[in-house]
Amino acid sequence: MAEQARYWKRLTDPLIRQNPVTLQILGICSALAVTTTLDTALTMSASLIVVIVASAGIVSLIRRHIPSTIRLIVQILIVASLVIVIDQILQAYFFDISQRLSVYVSLITTNCLVLGRTESFARNNPPLASMIDALGNGLGYALVLTIIAAIRELFGTGRLLGYQFIPTVDQGGWFEPLNLMLLAPSAFFLLGGLVWAVRSIWREQAEPPAFEAPTTEETRP
Repeated sequence: MAEQARYWKRLTDPLIRQNPVTLQILGICSALAVTTTLDTALTMSASLIVVIVASAGIVSLIRRHIPSTIRLIVQILIVASLVIVIDQILQAYFFDISQRLSVYVSLITTNCLVLGRTESFARNNPPLASMIDALGNGLGYALVLTIIAAIRELFGTGRLLGYQFIPTVDQGGWFEPLNLMLLAPSAFFLLGGLVWAVRSIWREQAEPPAFEAPTTEETRP
């Protein structure tokens, strides 16, 4: 029972309280780049989840047989091999989305979230715990991408997953699409706003101030 509770905590903590994107600011490059539409964000999220879970399981299985001097090379080789497989599957069955994702699927190989979980957790823990930890972190990453992509697509085009949700002016409706939402800076501001909102609710996540403002004595004439 205690073991199940520990697994459940490890799976759910990274969703909000220990979210790797909002708390540790990991993987934000792809979070900013592929969130123009919801379908690309979901595809990227699914690809990363498959890679991070499979790589965590493999690294954990062979962790006692990897010399420490070459462990990073082996881990990157495992992650890169899985990414190549995922990329080939996307090109074969989801060519349009694969083209829109551009190089970002390939860049999962160097995603700090994937490498961080394999290096810090999977290398020191058994396969089941490592895969649950990887799944939780992957879902936390996917949650952030989904929120940002849904806001950008909805207010940038009035659509979600290609379906019209808000009638736009050019279709005889009332909504004027916000083109700024389709530009990269909007993702940056949305992610910043999301981090601020999370850290305002869970104040233990807020970092201490980098410096204290000097105190000055009030001078009177």
